[in-house]
Amino acid sequence: MAQVNAGDFRKGVKVVIDAQPFEMTACEFVKPGKGQALYKTRMRNLLSGRYLEVTYRSGESLEAADIRSGEGSFSYCDGTNYIFMDNESFEQVELAKDVCEEQMAYIKENTPCALVFWNDKLIGVTPPKQVILEITMTDTAVRGNTATNVTKPATTETGAEVQVPSFINIGDKVKIDVETRSYMGRAND
Repeated sequence: MAQVNAGDFRKGVKVVIDAQPFEMTACEFVKPGKGQALYKTRMRNLLSGRYLEVTYRSGESLEAADIRSGEGSFSYCDGTNYIFMDNESFEQVELAKDVCEEQMAYIKENTPCALVFWNDKLIGVTPPKQVILEITMTDTAVRGNTATNVTKPATTETGAEVQVPSFINIGDKVKIDVETRSYMGRAND
């Protein structure tokens, strides 16, 4: 397998540690006054989501992870797994609910999304950067609160919770920034 040298460690580099794929979320180069240079890394396990902090010496290397991204779309949920269609092979691939529950709060049926494969096995899904969802539950606006930046909690059709301005009502469609999980505006119908 391909190796990644410590000098090439950067945010976004994907490596294998103990037969598990990791993505570097931070890497800091440290040159002490005496001795070898060090690389302090923070990595996220792509299977479990847990974080790991490890320091490597210059000259060390790790195995590169065989991570591939592809385009797909969410098809349906069979109760225990989410089923996606891979747009390249047109095959149905499944992902356990506990692996991607957080991301699925922003994905409804037929929504295009990025699929993440490790050794040709689906391990993750990335929703689009912005989605349009319908509000299914929220409090009604209180008269007089429309002039200020008053927000209230709202639930979308997929179950995601987001803070919206007080003038948003049940049935309104809103644009949501998935990365920050924040309201961006009303959707144009």
